[in-house]
Amino acid sequence: MYAQVIDDTVGNTLVSASTLQKDVAEGLEKTNNVDAAAKLGEVIAKKALDKGIKSVVFDRGGFVYQGKVKALAEAAREAGLDF
Repeated sequence: MYAQVIDDTVGNTLVSASTLQKDVAEGLEKTNNVDAAAKLGEVIAKKALDKGIKSVVFDRGGFVYQGKVKALAEAAREAGLDF
């Protein structure tokens, strides 16, 4: 699973994270479940906040807002991102 914060006005990726990264996958049993998505949400929020990005628009890419998508979004909100 991948997450990105993109500046749509110029098409630049400002922050990105993936469950395949060592810092995200560390301590996870699997990298393709709800727990991994929640960890990814925390990591992407921390990276965004470290760069001074506090507010984003959540684009779920056509996926239904449930399961992993919901877990990622809720974890990012709890970690401090506004959307």
